Amino acid sequence: MSDTALGIRRAAEMAAVFMIGDGLLGLLQPTRHVDLWRSDLAAVDLLVRPFGGRPTRRRWYGALQLAAGVALAARLRPTR
Repeated sequence: MSDTALGIRRAAEMAAVFMIGDGLLGLLQPTRHVDLWRSDLAAVDLLVRPFGGRPTRRRWYGALQLAAGVALAARLRPTR
């Protein structure tokens, strides 16, 4: 396997791990998680603004992230 292909697989695995972790935190602690990501930077705050004061919405999104992260990780296969 080329170094490029290996790098892409590793990046995909890291993305899956991030999605699973972020989804789980959003599912279990939606208000704390959204408050932690609040920012004076408009681009960052724009990402969390839809979830402010809406813990159920953040929980649903967390469940979606978790499922997508697990699905992505399940597709990745090591090659020798």
